[in-house]
Amino acid sequence: MCICVKVPELLELDGVICQESYAGKQKAKVSGPDYLPWAWRGGRAGGAKCLKPVCLLPALQLLLWHSVLWAGQEAAPLVSVTSLPPPLPLPRSFLLKSLEQVRKIQAGNSVLLEQLCATYKLCHPEELVLLGHSLGIPQASLSRCSSQAQQLTKCLSQLHGGLFLYQGLLQALAGISPELAPTLDALQLDVANFATTIWQQMESLGVAPTVQPTQGAMPTFTSAFQRRAGGVLATSHLQRFLETAHCALKHLVQP
Repeated sequence: MCICVKVPELLELDGVICQESYAGKQKAKVSGPDYLPWAWRGGRAGGAKCLKPVCLLPALQLLLWHSVLWAGQEAAPLVSVTSLPPPLPLPRSFLLKSLEQVRKIQAGNSVLLEQLCATYKLCHPEELVLLGHSLGIPQASLSRCSSQAQQLTKCLSQLHGGLFLYQGLLQALAGISPELAPTLDALQLDVANFATTIWQQMESLGVAPTVQPTQGAMPTFTSAFQRRAGGVLATSHLQRFLETAHCALKHLVQP
């Protein structure tokens, strides 16, 4: 049996030629080194040339060797994105300070939520979701900080933007009640201080925008109930935001 291929003329490899009769009865006359991957056989009608199977054996061995080599390359472990070091170094002092500020804001925010629950019986934020949509209570995302493959520049930007957003929401809750005013004011100040810490670090790394962001339109409340319900939703969103920020910062501070 031989494999026929169309070629324009007989191919000679270093003077080595395999020839075969049209009936394929004559034996091949092969000279030269036996490591050659193939040698050409005699012609057939239509200009086809044939390869003798024995001449293909070294070629198949060579192909198998390349396949094994390629498989070994594919099996080599790739460098995981999550195993790469952070693209930007964050000072440990900044991370520890940020963690401390997050915990402080979480504590004050929890107190405000408990007071809203105890005073106005607004204990289930999920029941106020539809009202939150109508009031336009926004949420901030920390999608760039929630995985190990953190994009630190974008993470810091999202963190600052979220704090800036919640600072505006807390300002919109002013006048919610005289009893809650001290807690609300202290919480608003803590959020503003944390936002300043993040901004200063962004400036230190050279990734801060040239102009600080301006506060967008905040929700307006036409009744005391709307303001209290908005307070529950805003502080609930802030609590989840802080939980994600705490996890991200804790991961970065670990040696």
